[in-house]
Amino acid sequence: MPPCRAARWLSAHLGRRGKFLLILGVGKTCWGVSFLVAPPSPAGLELLTSICDLEHWSWLWIVCGIVTTMSAFMKIGRDRLGFWTALLPPTVWALAYGAAVISGHYSRGAYVAIWYLTSHVGVILWASTVPEHSVPPAPRRAQKSEGA
Repeated sequence: MPPCRAARWLSAHLGRRGKFLLILGVGKTCWGVSFLVAPPSPAGLELLTSICDLEHWSWLWIVCGIVTTMSAFMKIGRDRLGFWTALLPPTVWALAYGAAVISGHYSRGAYVAIWYLTSHVGVILWASTVPEHSVPPAPRRAQKSEGA
C-alpha cells in the first residue's frame, strides 16, 4: 500500500480522538525511551529519584505511551483508558517538580510543573471531552406564515 493511501486509510479509521491518542502515545513512548538512551539531569525530580532511578521511571512513560497508542485504535468510549494513561506520567512529573519547589530543592520547578499541568494535563483533559464528530445544529424550518 503506498504511503499516502496508507495514511488516508489510517486517518479514516482513527477519527479525531484516535489521531490525538496516536500522536500522544508515540510522543510519550519516545520521551520514555530518551530517558533510557540519555538520562537527563535529575534536578527537580528528587521525589522520584528517591524511589528509583530515572531509567526506571522511563518505563512509566513507555508503558503509558504504548497503552495510549493502542487506545487510538479503540472505539469511542473504549478509548478512555488511553486518556487516563496519557495523564499519568505528566501528572507524576508535575507533582515531583511541585514538591521540589516546596522543599526548596529546585525553584525553577514551579514553572516546569505549570508547564506539565497546562500543556500536557490540561490539553489531555480537554481532548478527552471533544466529541468524535461535531455536528452543526439542524437548520430551523421556515415557519408557516399565518393565513397561508
